[in-house]
Amino acid sequence: MLNPALNLNLDLINKKSIRDGAGFSLLKNGEEYPNLIVLCADLRESTRVEEFAKKFPKQFIEIGVAEQNMAGVAAGLASCGNITVINSFAVFSPGRNWDQVRVSICYSNSNVKIIGHHAGLLTGQDGATHQALEDIAITRVLPNLIIINPVDYEQMVKAVDLAINYEGPVYIRSYREKLPQITAANTPLEFGKAQLITEGIDLTVIVSGPIFFEALNAVSEIENEKGISIELINLPFIKPIDKEALVRSLSKTKKGVVIEEHQIHGGVGSAVLEALAEENYPVKLIGISDTFGESGDPKDLYEKYGISSKQITKKILQFLERQK
Repeated sequence: MLNPALNLNLDLINKKSIRDGAGFSLLKNGEEYPNLIVLCADLRESTRVEEFAKKFPKQFIEIGVAEQNMAGVAAGLASCGNITVINSFAVFSPGRNWDQVRVSICYSNSNVKIIGHHAGLLTGQDGATHQALEDIAITRVLPNLIIINPVDYEQMVKAVDLAINYEGPVYIRSYREKLPQITAANTPLEFGKAQLITEGIDLTVIVSGPIFFEALNAVSEIENEKGISIELINLPFIKPIDKEALVRSLSKTKKGVVIEEHQIHGGVGSAVLEALAEENYPVKLIGISDTFGESGDPKDLYEKYGISSKQITKKILQFLERQK
């Protein structure tokens, strides 16, 4: 049963793109915050800032294909009292401009928000060079940087709203594909908090990002066919991580699984294991296993790289069998 306290509204039919949530929030906040400056690296339509640029031309800067320069310009504008938001594909920002993010933004604790678009295997046919599978690892290590990985459109709207009202650097992971919805307009997003989706006693499953829907299908199948009671947690905040919620759940179920659309090394699973370092619970990590992606349909890529609902089901059952 879905947690009623979260006002969830599971909708598998009316799909929306997470990146559209980012564009909507920026457009909404542009009116309220005249010091909100949005920057883009020649990807207005893809990053959904085109409408913001039309409506607020004096609050928009097109940098061109110069992601490193974009980070520096954003930090400079932030030092003058502005809220700046930089937009590009995640492989370019924070991928290509990591040094500028580190020094100009994080070291300076600048009020800059980084939205890394087209993350994960959902980027599909664009192939390995455009499939960001390492961005959480390279940002998670940076001091002062908050990291949010929204599960759907509505959570992205709230994540951007929260970032704009937060004083300091924030990285938000964004995705291209239209996806099912789990959260509603009135579902809360609390700073640094995990979301308990369903309660269980046999296993904790922790998921971050839109791979949640593959995990949800797997969890439903296992519960229905095997009678296993699973506690399902959505983890929108990678940093700070909700250690208290993780410990509370694992202390009940005694074992866990982390599912992510990212390299296993340095990603969400690593963050969870760090939070649980002083505990003594077995935790299985499901994600990309030290490999680059390739061009293809996202569904086919999910299957090949082991993060489809079918593959997740298989891996969870194998893990549970070893724990007997």
